[in-house]
Amino acid sequence: MASVTTWMRLEPRVRNVDMNAGLQARIYDPLWLLARQWQVGEFQGEDNGSPAMARWRGESARLTRYYPGTLADKAPVVGQTYDSGAMPLETLVERERVRPEAGKPEKMRFAAEAGQHFLRMLDQQALSRSYRDLFKSEYPFPPLTDADRAALDADSLSFIDLVASRVPDGRLLYAAMSAALRPAGGGAGALPPNLSIAAADVAEALMTAQAWLQWVETLVSEPGGGGDPAWLAERMEYGFSVAAHLTSGEKVLTAQEYFSRRPDWHDFNVNDGASLRAGDDAAGVAVTRTVIPAPVSYRGMPASRFWEFEDAQVDFGAIGAGPEDLARMLLIEFAISYGNDWFVLPIELDVGSLTRAASLVVTNTFGERTLIHSASDLGGQYAAWRMFQLSATRQPGQASAVPDANLFFLPPTLPKSLEGRPIEDVLFLRDEMANMAWGVERVTESATERPLNRFEGRQAATPAPAGQTPGAAVYRLSTDLPDYWVPLLPAQTSAGLRLRRGKTLRIDGALELVGARGKILNPDPPGPGGLAICEEEIPREGVRVTRSYQLARWQDGSTHLWLGRRKEVGRGEGSSGLRFDSLDGKD
Repeated sequence: MASVTTWMRLEPRVRNVDMNAGLQARIYDPLWLLARQWQVGEFQGEDNGSPAMARWRGESARLTRYYPGTLADKAPVVGQTYDSGAMPLETLVERERVRPEAGKPEKMRFAAEAGQHFLRMLDQQALSRSYRDLFKSEYPFPPLTDADRAALDADSLSFIDLVASRVPDGRLLYAAMSAALRPAGGGAGALPPNLSIAAADVAEALMTAQAWLQWVETLVSEPGGGGDPAWLAERMEYGFSVAAHLTSGEKVLTAQEYFSRRPDWHDFNVNDGASLRAGDDAAGVAVTRTVIPAPVSYRGMPASRFWEFEDAQVDFGAIGAGPEDLARMLLIEFAISYGNDWFVLPIELDVGSLTRAASLVVTNTFGERTLIHSASDLGGQYAAWRMFQLSATRQPGQASAVPDANLFFLPPTLPKSLEGRPIEDVLFLRDEMANMAWGVERVTESATERPLNRFEGRQAATPAPAGQTPGAAVYRLSTDLPDYWVPLLPAQTSAGLRLRRGKTLRIDGALELVGARGKILNPDPPGPGGLAICEEEIPREGVRVTRSYQLARWQDGSTHLWLGRRKEVGRGEGSSGLRFDSLDGKD
């Protein structure tokens, strides 16, 4: 009768509490150890030869087109030309308009610093005389009206009053210089005719103006058109599409719900049938890589040799897993028992490329070649493998589409960026007692681009009517609400239930409506009927949306500064205390 005894591993054990004898692992008979190795099957060659060489073939294409906003179903559009090697994707998608417009009491610090920088650059030139007073008189800051002074905060007023007479208005100066140095009909530009500059100083002043225009336009990255077309105000997230040209045709990748700090491959879906005109650009190139497979290793990986010390920084025995944690236990079992069966093939790809794998041939130590098929080609249960595989865009009312296999997307994203303090902070929350939602503008951008705390600058409570007896009962149509609480009222539209932005009355008793002041609740462009947020976008836990400046350095050494938005989880439900038809006072 054949023996059914098997051995899985060789472990030293002791019969006493002292573990020194077991840890020493003494060997008195080397022949006995060889026999044990033969007994447990270590001399059997079930795995055949080890991988010695691997040859991978594929096709890789750089992203060449970009389209902001929602892409209609299978609608061909002309996408913007995009060079992933010159700009990260976050900058391209998130950037907003920052340069100020003349005539509006906003971005005053930017306008003042731009005018001051022009004077600083002008002073560095060898001029016959100073022209500081000339530029300050020709391009002055417009005086603030009474309405502007009433709407601005104290810090902004102090700043404007201080610098208005000391530097030229950078907004007016940019508009004049841009129109004069870059005429609409083309040709050589010249200084504005209203500037009386000596003939000997015209060349230096012209060179200064051209350098200053380039500084203004490259200081902050901005979109070409007005507003921020990639930001979907009704969803409070970004939506955009990119495209690359493979030899098999154009491939469009759509990100429908991007709101995190770094877009990754799982934010994109393959949008079959759509076109951004990337087929007019250069097609992808064939890529062949021949490498030596290296075993996969990770920190704390069990050693495959008995005499090799393992990394003590990872303790698998300290991992807590209950009977219901099946996935965690399977992961631990895989890491301990099968971790050394995997190999890695280093393949360098361009950042911002879409790659399709064509074949993989592995040659072992005996010279045998094996073609490794894709999991999608094997069919059955193996076709369910989905690691790093892009899903297909699913349109409403359609069945789940089959994903495009063998596509790997390496997005041109930043590993890290510097983020400034939010200049705008809005908290969206549910108010179950009032049966509505609110947009709480905790911080807004002031006229000098500084965070303005709306809570600290709130107005005083409604004063008591004149002639009212102290302690007498007072009828109130509604309770007082802070002016930075913006109501979001439910409204039924053809597209479904929406939360429309509303207004409230001033709490000082004046019959004047108070609305939102920030850019988040006043989107650009505003859209038909004003801001209408999808009802499902404000859950019970709430949503927080912020605007802040971002600074990063890209792979080519260029520096990018832009103004973007972030969407995070809120702080739960809230209560505004809104009540109607209340009677306050003594009984």
